Amino acid sequence: MLLQSPQEVERKVISILKVLSESQEPLGARVIAQRMKGYGVELGERAVRYHLKTTDEQGLTQLVGRRDGRLLTEKGAEEVKSALVEDKVGFALSGIELLAFRTNFNWEKCSGLVPVNISYFPKEKFSKALRAMKPAFKEGLCVSDLVAVASEGERLGELVIPQGKIGLATVCSIVINGSLLKAGVPMSSRFGGILQVRNHKPLRFIEIIHYAGCSLDPSEIFIRARMTSVGGVAKMGDGRILANFREIPAICQPITEEVVAKLKKAGLQGLIMMGHTSEPVCEVPVELNKIGLVLIGGLNPVAAAQEAGIETESRAMSTVMEYRDLIKIEEL
Repeated sequence: MLLQSPQEVERKVISILKVLSESQEPLGARVIAQRMKGYGVELGERAVRYHLKTTDEQGLTQLVGRRDGRLLTEKGAEEVKSALVEDKVGFALSGIELLAFRTNFNWEKCSGLVPVNISYFPKEKFSKALRAMKPAFKEGLCVSDLVAVASEGERLGELVIPQGKIGLATVCSIVINGSLLKAGVPMSSRFGGILQVRNHKPLRFIEIIHYAGCSLDPSEIFIRARMTSVGGVAKMGDGRILANFREIPAICQPITEEVVAKLKKAGLQGLIMMGHTSEPVCEVPVELNKIGLVLIGGLNPVAAAQEAGIETESRAMSTVMEYRDLIKIEEL
């Protein structure tokens, strides 16, 4: 039997705590083991139960009820935020890859799982937030105008909405990654950034954060820093929006165009611009025999709400939802 290093054990424990941090209700060892697979961690139910006994003793988790359901304590929440920072570097990139793999949308049947971002709004300010967001949806500053809404205690994908909040699910641009992956097209995700728009046309990236060197999703960072002006772009066609940069092999361009067109028919867009072989796109250099793609950020409407003074909390690229469970934003 191979002995695990202390760091390997700690990584597994942190994965367990992270799963618990995303739930407002107690979780048992079986559910935790299933959800850990979403982070690429394979751990059996018995092993999870063993680690939970240790976290109970350390005050990181607490047993709730007669069954083995656990909740995260405040100490446990702090541990998730601070532990293993070196492992968090590149977490955004691995999150993209995992979510792309979980995407199985079928554009012919208009069914299947699509990746979504989950944003939380104060319950009493959600109506005001909707008014701020709808112009961005109307002007296409989003991946899709299909959304889902849930109240406190309800679930969006795998996330339970916290007390006093309303949750909004917006489609994530990773739907393009996932659909191309299923079509056999390898896509390289390079960075998220702030794209300058002038006269309704993309001009250049003015800020970027590479996924490979980031422990958080770039969109979340830019929104918190109030670096966008999505509302201005929606009204006047000038300003700064969230966007992402990808690359594909040049030989895959025809397949990519076909996939993008089929997604568009299903109300899933996201592609702002596709370049030419080995040529820069929005002033970003592209590798030899590659084509650059600029994808719009799915959290742009949420950024517009933040610009309007409504505090938001978002978990980008957080889960997947059934396409048929989404509704048009106009229905809200």
